[in-house]
Amino acid sequence: MTLLIDSVDETNELTEQQMLDIERLINFAAKKQGIEEHSEVSVTFVSNEKIQEINREYRDKDTATDVISFAMEELGEGEVELTGEVDMPRVLGDIIISIPRAKEQAEEYGHSFERELGFLAVHGFLHLLGFDHMTEEDEKEMFTLQKEILNEYGLTR
Repeated sequence: MTLLIDSVDETNELTEQQMLDIERLINFAAKKQGIEEHSEVSVTFVSNEKIQEINREYRDKDTATDVISFAMEELGEGEVELTGEVDMPRVLGDIIISIPRAKEQAEEYGHSFERELGFLAVHGFLHLLGFDHMTEEDEKEMFTLQKEILNEYGLTR
């Protein structure tokens, strides 16, 4: 199972190994979820200022957050779904992660930065697949799945 993952660290704070680990984890999650090989995902690591700007522009929330996902397969009002036998990769969407927030939360929760980064990557990835936590039932399903993926991968608290 291999996704096409475009990773960019705008903060220049991550090591090559940390970025590779996130790509491996997302591939692991994709395999667990039965995602088609060669599907595409973009992961961008940013500052608090940048994620706040994105949050304000796209979600009308003028605060920094830890992770934002933009799923390419969600159909909004007036959008048309592409169907048919087109030989194109499935484009899942974009995951944007705040490195400063990941560091703050790792300290707050008492686990490693790598664990927090992995948690945020899996959380964002599951949002791309349509999971959400708007209701108590949906939250339980999503957070149980996140925990299973992270534990099976070996990123425990």
